[in-house]
Amino acid sequence: MDLTLGAVFSLMAGNPAVAIIIVLVIGVTLVSGATDAPNAIATAVATRCLKPTTALWVAAIFNFVGLIAMTYVSTAVAHTMFSMVNFSGDNHAALMALEASMIGSIAWGMFCWLFGIPCSKSHSLIAGITGGAIAMNGIEGVVFGEWAKVLYGLVFSLLAGFALGWAFTKLTEKLFSLANRQTANKVCTVLQDVLACMLAFLHGAQDGQKFMSIAMMGLAMALSQELSAEGGFPLWLMILCSIAISAGTFLGGKRIIKSVAMDMVNIDKYQGAAASLSTAATLLISSLTGMPVSTSHCSTSAIMGSGAGKSLRNVNWAIARNMVIAWVLTFPACIFIGFALAKLFMFVF
Repeated sequence: MDLTLGAVFSLMAGNPAVAIIIVLVIGVTLVSGATDAPNAIATAVATRCLKPTTALWVAAIFNFVGLIAMTYVSTAVAHTMFSMVNFSGDNHAALMALEASMIGSIAWGMFCWLFGIPCSKSHSLIAGITGGAIAMNGIEGVVFGEWAKVLYGLVFSLLAGFALGWAFTKLTEKLFSLANRQTANKVCTVLQDVLACMLAFLHGAQDGQKFMSIAMMGLAMALSQELSAEGGFPLWLMILCSIAISAGTFLGGKRIIKSVAMDMVNIDKYQGAAASLSTAATLLISSLTGMPVSTSHCSTSAIMGSGAGKSLRNVNWAIARNMVIAWVLTFPACIFIGFALAKLFMFVF
């Protein structure tokens, strides 16, 4: 399958389905940049270690670098989507179901963004695709063994993020109890700046590949060709998704940063450092054990835990509750939307 940029432009001219797939992938990735990527820099902004504009540049640049760099090292994350669902059968019906799934994921992401709720685009996309696969192949469209890993990751990211955020806050308080406050703040500021870059890099490295994999899946369906799990990604697709994530962060990131790190909890610099360390630790453990997790869940739960580590009153539990409810509803809502739209698209088109 020739996927050079020139070949794809030629395909788009003769096959509208290819153009639709590319546009929808850009849309999903933009929404991810607006709703998910900002979590990596939320604590650094809340504790005034980074100015909002500077933090957005950090997120944009390191999401870009993370996606491209990691794709050249390993594409394992990108193939997660393929193992969770079964779209075998009529290619046209599969393409309609996939397009419906992406539209549903975009709609859910925009809904959460309007209310300032950080949502996992990975989870909404997985759920939407699952709904589309069920619409096409029934319950056999779901590979439950792989799906269980997503649920394990959801529970782990929430519990571990909160627990580690609380524990690292207590530990940091002990370590800096005798230190000069000004010196401690300088150390925590540097640490948060470094961790903000690291977390933005990890978000691009993990989530960006998932969106590219959907693009490749859609192109294979549109061209009625088999997609090899061993194949790599064309450079133009890596650049396109990287730019889309970065653009989404610039366009909509401030709303999520305000909700997560300003409205939900009031934290000091040392708590911000503890929350960032917790997020990094949770992501590392998940990667080593093969559990797919959301950067949003890891980061937000770590910030909650860090705030609670100082005082339970530091956390606005009403906002935290609304976020958790939205996270839990992501799966059934996106599965239903993906299923309903897939059925409609397959009937109409």
